[in-house]
Amino acid sequence: MKFRIVVADATDLIRLGIGAVLAARPEFVVEASVGTLAELSAVVEKKPHVMVVDERLDPDVDILKIVEQVGERTPQTRLLVSGYLRDGLLIRDLFAAGSRGYLYKGDALQEALPSAIQTVMRDRPYLSPTANAEYLVAMQTPQRDWQLDCEARSVLRLLAQGCHVGQIALALDIDPRRVYWVREKLRERFGAMTNEHMISRAAAEGFIFSS
Repeated sequence: MKFRIVVADATDLIRLGIGAVLAARPEFVVEASVGTLAELSAVVEKKPHVMVVDERLDPDVDILKIVEQVGERTPQTRLLVSGYLRDGLLIRDLFAAGSRGYLYKGDALQEALPSAIQTVMRDRPYLSPTANAEYLVAMQTPQRDWQLDCEARSVLRLLAQGCHVGQIALALDIDPRRVYWVREKLRERFGAMTNEHMISRAAAEGFIFSS
């Protein structure tokens, strides 16, 4: 059986590299290789067996939201997220959103990628070596009980952009009191007393980045 695969990555060289790894294996067929979220949305209807999606495919759309949207449109597709994040709690959140696995790009993708596809096609979760280690460490921390969901990550992103509570509430169509609550949970999650410290910690862990 040949596995039909869609690759979505914002970096041309990485798309080419992933394509080369897959082309070397006769059981894999790359149906599409795209570099933007709009292009990904256009090929979702192909309903591939597996999608390999860059966590930074779109700087304005949270990867958790992308995972959820893809899952809603093609629930039978196994979705693998790839990237450089080394936060086990985010990996947990990706699984909760519907991802079947996480590939850390610093790992040997020539070995990890084929293994990842074969694993998720057996309906088993997959973590590349670095991602697996970070996930196990994170599951031992007190912060493991609070999920950094799409709402929390949206609040974090808007705080990093300099928005105040009122602007965030308006942008997300939620009560300002909800924004205050999420902000305090974010500070607790990152062990920070101020917004500046929280944003710095979040950036260091890869939760926010420059567009």
